[in-house]
Amino acid sequence: MNIGAVIIGDEILSGRRQDRHFAKLIELLRNRGLALSWCAYLGDDRARLTAFFRTSFASGDLVFSFGGIGNTPDDHTRQAAAAALGVPLELHADAKREIEGRFGAEVTRQRLAMGEFPRGARIIPNPYNRIPGFSVGDHHFVPGFPEMAWPMAEWVLDTHYAGLRPERPRAEAAVVVYEVWESALMELMQRIEREHAGLRVFSLPSFGDERVRRHVELGVRGEAGQVEAAMAEIRAELDRIGLHWEPSAAATRPQAPGA
Repeated sequence: MNIGAVIIGDEILSGRRQDRHFAKLIELLRNRGLALSWCAYLGDDRARLTAFFRTSFASGDLVFSFGGIGNTPDDHTRQAAAAALGVPLELHADAKREIEGRFGAEVTRQRLAMGEFPRGARIIPNPYNRIPGFSVGDHHFVPGFPEMAWPMAEWVLDTHYAGLRPERPRAEAAVVVYEVWESALMELMQRIEREHAGLRVFSLPSFGDERVRRHVELGVRGEAGQVEAAMAEIRAELDRIGLHWEPSAAATRPQAPGA
């Protein structure tokens, strides 16, 4: 199952606020042996959101959507999700109970509207203020506020996906090769990918300055059992052609499928 993130808000795209959900979701997934497959940043545009969710609902991916589920004029996520599914918004009975429990006698129609979700949705409990998010299938919609969104995303993972684990252990390893251009390593990278099906080769160049020598971080990602064999070939070839290298600070670390 691919895992995606949708991060919504004009304030992110304009730079008024900096996104923190991307890095946090990667952390939450990594802690469970999982990895993020894709991420999309979208503004508060209902038509664009509707079109995007229509595609993502059809993908079968596990998707976390952050932001836009409130009830101000610039919040469109609930409405866009419903339009993408072709269903109406309805006041969810469990959401109504949570919102009434939060506000008591001060509950208003406007506050209850925050519990209007696409027909057939399930709620995601909000431990911060009891105003829930919602799930439809494998899509999970939470607020844009990190103090609410992150524990809600953790609850989704631990409640609904506790058994979602990598089929095979995966790893990443790399070396730092000095005073070389990526083009000089291209043939080696292509050969490693050709001869080790399923591995991904990566290269991260640095052009250097007065403090750091010019170098390329060269490595592979894939099944743990294949990674060391491929890295042994890479190190041997670097030695053969006389390039100076040393282990990357990242060394060898576990990864998740699709990383």
